[in-house]
Amino acid sequence: MNAGADALGKRARRAGRMPLIFPEWCRHLHLDYRRYRAAGRSAIATILLSQGFWASSVYRPCHALVDAVPAGMPRAAAKTLSAILQKVMEIITGICLPRDAEIGGGLYLPSFGAVILGRGTIGENCTIEQNVTLGIAGKGDERGRPTIGNRVFIGAGAMIVGKITIGDDAYIFPGSVVTRPVPPRAVVMGYPAKIMSYDGSFEWIVYDGMEHDPHRRESLDRRASG
Repeated sequence: MNAGADALGKRARRAGRMPLIFPEWCRHLHLDYRRYRAAGRSAIATILLSQGFWASSVYRPCHALVDAVPAGMPRAAAKTLSAILQKVMEIITGICLPRDAEIGGGLYLPSFGAVILGRGTIGENCTIEQNVTLGIAGKGDERGRPTIGNRVFIGAGAMIVGKITIGDDAYIFPGSVVTRPVPPRAVVMGYPAKIMSYDGSFEWIVYDGMEHDPHRRESLDRRASG
């Protein structure tokens, strides 16, 4: 039984990997694609019918392009092209992924529309549902955008604003308004959001090889130890 489980785990990890000869943005886009497949969507449905994946497919190369070209006129042209492509994608999908945001691989946007992500940082294997806003707030040194950790689930209609950090494996309940830092594995809800438990997002985030991810397993162990 253990041998069979290990074999399945190895196959899942291979499916989620792309050879290192490909640039980083390709590997990240592949991880995004695998999140849709892990959620049960077919390859055709992911590529042709998933607006969230379309948005990722524009964000990833645009993010890489501007950093890759030399400064001056080439970079200015790359920024202009990226801005046009992203605006078209916003109109089509209702999803705003700014080119200069830092987003880890495995982003899953399961639903259509009204997803506004600011120029902040989002970790790996996060799920963001519809009508979510990550925005800027605060004054002076406290002004800024949220930083989202790894394997975070953000429910529909949630708003996260300000210079705050959302810890790894946190679960933001739908409709919550978050203006304060959220610890790892916390489940928050309400307006303003309050911590309801430390059960985390483990049951809601699915990706290739997750059972063998050492960071996820460590987080699960910490939850078990209380």
